[in-house]
Amino acid sequence: MSSRSSAPAGPEQRALPDAAHGELRLHVADLFRTALQSVAPQANGDMVHIERPKAAAHGDFSCNLAMQLARVTKRAPRELAQALIAALPSSDWLASAEIAGPGFINLRLHSAALQRVVPQVFAGAAAYGRSNIGGAMPVLVEFVSANPTGPLHVGHGRQGALGAALCQLLEATGYQVSREFYYNDAGVQIDNLARSVWARARELRGLAVEFPADGYHGQYIRDIAADYLEGKPVPDAEALSGDIDDLAALRRYAVSYLRREQDIDLQAFGVQFDRYFLESSLYSDGSVTAVVSALGAAGKTYEHEGALWLRTTEYGDDKDRVMRKSDGSFTYFVPDVAYHVSKWQRGFRAAINIMGSDHFGSTARVRAGLQALSLGIPADYPRYLLHKMVTVMRGGEEVKISKRAGSYVTLRDLVDEVGRDAVRFFLVSRKADTEFVFDVDLAQSQTEENPVFYVQYAHARICSVLNQWDGDLAQLSGVDLSSLTGEREVALLRRLQDYPLTIATAALDCAPHLVAFYLRELAAEFHGYYNAERFLVDDLTVRFARLALACATRQVLRNGLAVLGVSAPEKM
Repeated sequence: MSSRSSAPAGPEQRALPDAAHGELRLHVADLFRTALQSVAPQANGDMVHIERPKAAAHGDFSCNLAMQLARVTKRAPRELAQALIAALPSSDWLASAEIAGPGFINLRLHSAALQRVVPQVFAGAAAYGRSNIGGAMPVLVEFVSANPTGPLHVGHGRQGALGAALCQLLEATGYQVSREFYYNDAGVQIDNLARSVWARARELRGLAVEFPADGYHGQYIRDIAADYLEGKPVPDAEALSGDIDDLAALRRYAVSYLRREQDIDLQAFGVQFDRYFLESSLYSDGSVTAVVSALGAAGKTYEHEGALWLRTTEYGDDKDRVMRKSDGSFTYFVPDVAYHVSKWQRGFRAAINIMGSDHFGSTARVRAGLQALSLGIPADYPRYLLHKMVTVMRGGEEVKISKRAGSYVTLRDLVDEVGRDAVRFFLVSRKADTEFVFDVDLAQSQTEENPVFYVQYAHARICSVLNQWDGDLAQLSGVDLSSLTGEREVALLRRLQDYPLTIATAALDCAPHLVAFYLRELAAEFHGYYNAERFLVDDLTVRFARLALACATRQVLRNGLAVLGVSAPEKM
């Protein structure tokens, strides 16, 4: 799911803008393209790739062009590397170029070149790291989309954290983002909800009842039943009928009640949506019927054993799928196809769905249905970001249930216990497709092992230094930075330069965890610098240079935390 070929902008490759790469990386790439014209004029300049070495001891940048050319020219990589270095144009920024290993070229820049990032951060401020990859292209991101049958669980929380961060990343890279929540308010699970509330309502009235075998348990069902009997209104619900056996009224009331509860949970989590889309509307406005009719007219369906089937095997599925069961009800993926037709018809040529990995099977069916309609929808539409579930641990043991929900840990439980910031940061701190263990004890600790505390503490430390200085921040603009040549200072300067590319890559790869990784690394660079050097030294040139570097670091920490929906406290 992280392939660049399925970037938000569509199946075509979108080149990263210059602002994302940074002027230093682009400058070095241009030097190698010039050298390439001399050493191998027949080669394509797109072969030039400038990377950051994994080990700082290897320099500021590295280039594997000689290794790539060896396949084209049939010459030894080290010989080509030597020829490329000899052909590099002179540059005031490039200090040295050395051959390493079988033919890699490691490059070191002059300190003055590295120091340029500080005024760039000052100039960009909150916009530093932003770019225009998307060109204002509309993209719809659907996430959370929980069934209105119970409180949000921590898996929904992971979706919420991933989706909110991804939307921020897409907006930071020039896309016009719409956030959408799809309510599955139709189908068997809603019938089970209504019957569960009905059963609890009868119990509260002292009436005999057998609880439904597939019913929902948990205190929240009893709460809904009690409020219904007391006549407590909820938003979007019709006037209460007062009839305990009116299943239709109970159904509407329960769905509205749980939608309100989920909205409260999302507000506590700091996650907002532009639109809530109801599955039931696809039936009421005829969208589901229209899709089924269109697929039939296209010859993509057939009847078998009283059911209507879709020829999904024509589109890569392992077997054909039932659309309409023999009892006349539609299977769950049929309204999903209609829903995605709606997305396309609303003008969203890019759509991203964030879902649990247990929905993997539905991805092929939805895409097959869309292809069978012949509407010109790309084969990889929508793009899916699938995430694995979350295990909550406390005191070395798994936490499995909530007092309120009964069978699982709710998002609200977690937010109430460890705070929004910790939950938001933790839930995006790993790749979406990896299992995640949420350690409550770690999230509550104030140690460097707690990643959100570690990053926020770096920001607070910088604020403390600036408060001790008690000067005008405007004085730091345009200061002499030539003294920033120490090993830790150079490492921090490099890390600041990497932020725009990190944001661009995280957006295109739908990988918010890259921002969390980056922030942890940036915080580590600063903490090491803070512990090794003093800022308020007597030498004013050194003092102002170090304060400027600290101030730029604070800005980038603040920018990155904002992307993840995490606060940047000034005191801790």
